[in-house]
This record gives sequence, C-alpha cells and structure tokens, in this order.
Amino acid sequence: MGGKVQTGIECLVRDPIKLGTAKRIGLITNQTGVTAILDSTISVLRKLLGNRIVALFGPEHGLYGHIQDRERIGDGTDRDTGLPVHSLYGPKESPAGEVLREIDLLIFDIQDVGVRFYTFLTSLIYTLKAAAAAGIPVMVLDRPNPITGMRVQGPLVQPDLRSFEGASSIPIRHGMTLGELALLLNRTEDIGAEIEVAFMTGWRRTMWYEDTGLQWVPPSPNMPTVDTAVVYPGLCLFEGTNISEGRGTTRPFELIGAPWMVSSQLAEALNDRQMPGIRFRPATFRPTFWKLKDCTCHGVQIHVMDRGNFDPLYVSLSMMSQILELWPNEIEWTKVAGDPQFFFDRLIGNHTVRKDLMDGVRPSEITDGFLEAESMFRDLSLPFLHYDN
Repeated sequence: MGGKVQTGIECLVRDPIKLGTAKRIGLITNQTGVTAILDSTISVLRKLLGNRIVALFGPEHGLYGHIQDRERIGDGTDRDTGLPVHSLYGPKESPAGEVLREIDLLIFDIQDVGVRFYTFLTSLIYTLKAAAAAGIPVMVLDRPNPITGMRVQGPLVQPDLRSFEGASSIPIRHGMTLGELALLLNRTEDIGAEIEVAFMTGWRRTMWYEDTGLQWVPPSPNMPTVDTAVVYPGLCLFEGTNISEGRGTTRPFELIGAPWMVSSQLAEALNDRQMPGIRFRPATFRPTFWKLKDCTCHGVQIHVMDRGNFDPLYVSLSMMSQILELWPNEIEWTKVAGDPQFFFDRLIGNHTVRKDLMDGVRPSEITDGFLEAESMFRDLSLPFLHYDN
C-alpha cells in the first residue's frame, strides 16, 4: 500500500489471521482511519471481512471528524454502509454493555496527536475498561505519534483532577503510540483487558509525522496541520483562560490574544525572553466561533523556527507569566459549566501550576518541578516501548 511507514491497518491486511474467528466485530474509528493511499479502514475491513463488521463507534468530533470541541454527539447510522454508529462522546463515553453483548471483538484505529488531554486516548482507555468488563478482546491498530516518541513532558494527573481530558496518570506529552499506551495502561491501571496490537513497520521514535511518508488527515476540526500538533501540548492550556487560543481562525493554537492586549508590546516582551526555537509576531485576529466570537483580538502568532529546540509547555507557561506581568487584572481562569475545578488545572493535571504562575514563580522553576514525574514515567514506560529510535 506504499509509504515509508506501514500503519497497523496495513499490517493487519497483510496478516488477517490476527483477527481470529471473531464473527461480530465493532470498529472504533474516524476519518483518520485510512491507509497510505487514503482508503478508509471501514472500507478496507468491509472488503476483507464483509458482514463481520457489525457496528461502528465514533469518538469526540464524530465518525467523520466534523463536530466541534465539546459538542455532544448522538448515535446514528453511517450513510455509506448502513451500519449503526455508536457515539463515544454522548450520554455514554464508552461502549455500552448492551451493545458489547452483540460483539466478539473491538478494533480501534484512530490517529492520535501524542498529548494526554487530546481525548482519543481517553476513549481508548474507556474502551479497554468496557471490553474487560464484557470479556471481549480489543485490537489496536497502531499509528505514529506525530510529534515524535522522544519527549516526555509535564506533571502526572492528580487523582482529584482525573477527567475526560486526563483519564490516566501520565504526563502531558507521553512520547508513546496508542498501541504502546494501551499495553502500559492495561498493566499499570489494572484494567485487565485482552489486547492485541497490530504494530507498525518502518516507524522510528525520532520521526515527525512528515517523516513517515503518510498523508496528514486532520483528526479534529482544530487540528488542521502537523504544525498545530507541534504547539498543542502547551498552547492548549490557554483553553483554561479567558484568552483566545485561536479557535475560530485558520491557525488554532498558533494565535493567542484578547481584546485588551497590545500586540506589539506582548510580542516584544516575549521575544526578549529568547526562548529557543521560536519567534513571536504581533497579530490581530477575529475568531468566527467559540471563545471571543466576533471580537477583535490582539496578541501574537507563534512561529516555530526549530522544532527540536522548541518546548511547547515551557513556552506556554512563559507566555502566561508574561501576560500576568503585563495585564494582571485582565487574565481570568475559567471553568466548564458544572465542574468545580478550574479547567486549566484539569488540563495540566495539578493545582499547583496555576497558583505558581499567579505568585510570580519563574516558568523554568515550574517545569523543573516536573522532572521527577517525567523521569518516573520514562522508567515506567520503557518495557512497553516497541519501536526503536
């Protein structure tokens, strides 16, 4: 099927005996479930298995990836195949027990972005737990970590901050593939699921997504490019504030601003910090939807000059520190309706960072505080790393 890297679906097609004798298969996927020549996993498995595919399951953003962030999705029917589509982002967030009674095997094939709070990982965790309870196996068709498998960054999630954005105690940037994570979390969280991973061939941990020879299919409406995924591990934290993170523009997570900022002042102050691998350009933009819809926002565009030296988490915390220094009475920490916790705390996984920022603690001191947790996770993950550098 071509391409430098062959993903799990392509490896499975070459060796379908891995599917065993399961006669009723449920497929958890979305628009990113494609081969190197962009045939959908749904169509490929239907050709291979016929009516053994009996149900489809869609994560956040839906089976086709067209639904916006946090918009709940109902069950439906796939127009192409006529198969039922069960939502994993509706009233229920994991495959329902009554549905699983009609299934012998679940297959999971979704492109992730390598970040804990990108919710496809949570859907995988909830799927493993539901499958374990139902006594049915799960096959994960592995795909690349698009921001490489080399970096581990951020704190572990504190128990009282677990949520759909952080369903396991892992760092923000975990440096693993979903196949590797499935095996790790199944063991460390005592899930007890029966898991088979269809590993890739040709992928190395040092690869950015562009190195794979595969086409980028946006996994959600606000993840249009690999450049977006590169900045996302840090700049997504602005979702927990009253500052626009660029949703509603063509450069989400690369544009940061608010009506009360002064673009030139912020860009100059941030560039004076001389953070490696990055430059800031004064920018004015107007989101067409989501936060600050139709408001003219002044701020900066983040330009990554050198991915290898760019640290998205440190940069994000430095930006917040600078904004607090310039406009201490304007920035606000926000909450999602019905949740008593600050959403920033949910995203980063602890209560300390927000308070440290407000107390003027230097961003380098804050990120140094993550080092022990990062080292612990590297040691924990080592036995589950399938791919070489």
